[in-house]
Amino acid sequence: MSLHRKTITLTEQQNGWVKSRIESGQYIRHLIRQDQQAQERLATLRQALVDGEASGERKPVDRAAIKAAGRKRMKAPE
Repeated sequence: MSLHRKTITLTEQQNGWVKSRIESGQYIRHLIRQDQQAQERLATLRQALVDGEASGERKPVDRAAIKAAGRKRMKAPE
């Protein structure tokens, strides 16, 4: 993997935040990866909403089954 150096300009507040993250052991690359994963999950959710809207007529919802599936998903390793 090749590495690339980037130079950015931050406000004092942003600079303080970055310094505090680094001092606490939360490195910027880790934060970038977290954001990338969050954006991927959001894109997946948006696509699921589009797919759901395009799927046709509504059907009765089993809320207990939906909650159980969501809980199972949250416990599953990524």
